[in-house]
Amino acid sequence: MSERQDDPWTTFATWFAAAEKSEPNDPNAVAVASVGSDGMPSLRMVLLKGWDRDGFVFYTNHESRKGTQLLAHPKAALLFHWKSLRRQVRIEGPVETTTEVEADAYFATRAKGSQIGAWASQQSRPLESRFALEKRVAEFTARHALGTVPRPPHWSGFRVRPLLMEFWRDMPFRLHDRAVHTRATPDATAWRSEKQYP
Repeated sequence: MSERQDDPWTTFATWFAAAEKSEPNDPNAVAVASVGSDGMPSLRMVLLKGWDRDGFVFYTNHESRKGTQLLAHPKAALLFHWKSLRRQVRIEGPVETTTEVEADAYFATRAKGSQIGAWASQQSRPLESRFALEKRVAEFTARHALGTVPRPPHWSGFRVRPLLMEFWRDMPFRLHDRAVHTRATPDATAWRSEKQYP
């Protein structure tokens, strides 16, 4: 693997900006893979809510399946697939929780209905009926009818700090372009880059 000047952050910024212009729905949609205590991987879609050179941030109920898995085994893989651009980005690395200040700041930007939903939904747990969920929504709506809605203590963010970023671009005859960037630690500024066979 050779040392190069390639900066995966710059590439991601360019590709993400292009996706924001071309994707008809949710250009920030990303698949998040975690692993359970039995070693079984688990995958779901979330919405990326922020990114910078410290990593990629999304928010969720920490008592949900993904929340408990990421807290117990703080490593994750992400996958962006932008069909309109025929591109994908893979990311792998350790996970850390966001700060309380970050979580509060983002929660305050959410629509009130979404804030109420964060309180009402016992995410990933059995639901006996749709009515039970609607009843909880009504209860928390009444409880927080006036003033701001505080962030639930179980609702916060995760930051994936990449050790690997891979950029895949569709090319004719399945001879795709594939660039892989790795680094030794999440705090390292130097990346090692290589092209790989598709």
